Amino acid sequence: MSHRLPAFLFALAVFLADQGSKALVAYGYRLQERGFIELLPFFDLRWVENYGISLGLFTAASAAQRWLLVALTAAIAAGVAVWVWREKNRFDALALGAVLGGALGNILDRARLGYVVDFADLHFGEWRPFLVFNVADAAITIGVVLLVLRSLFTREQAPSDESPTHA
Repeated sequence: MSHRLPAFLFALAVFLADQGSKALVAYGYRLQERGFIELLPFFDLRWVENYGISLGLFTAASAAQRWLLVALTAAIAAGVAVWVWREKNRFDALALGAVLGGALGNILDRARLGYVVDFADLHFGEWRPFLVFNVADAAITIGVVLLVLRSLFTREQAPSDESPTHA
């Protein structure tokens, strides 16, 4: 049975969850206007416009750089989609679906707004183990970590060399 459909449906679910959560914080909570909402002693909603890519690196300072980032990340997402299409392992296909859905959510933000909306601020006092992130970032990170862990701790069985020999 193909694992493509579940993986692509999972990517769609991640994409919709990402875009829905961003709409909720932007329009429902008016976070852009408010800037900050404390939800729990260790978790806040904080409006951040991320003009860079992972960890805020490679900040796009111009429209040309913005569209270069869109093109680069779209090319990477296309590569992940091809990988999903070819993947035979259900677990890996779903992890790739998380990466793909997250990438598409952030690409849409950058193309539509010029930046990626980040809002989840996990902290313990003043210590912040992560930068402010969003559902797409979390999905990408979790998908990549799952792929790495599976590759480190799971070994495929080598083909058996027990075939009968001809004398």
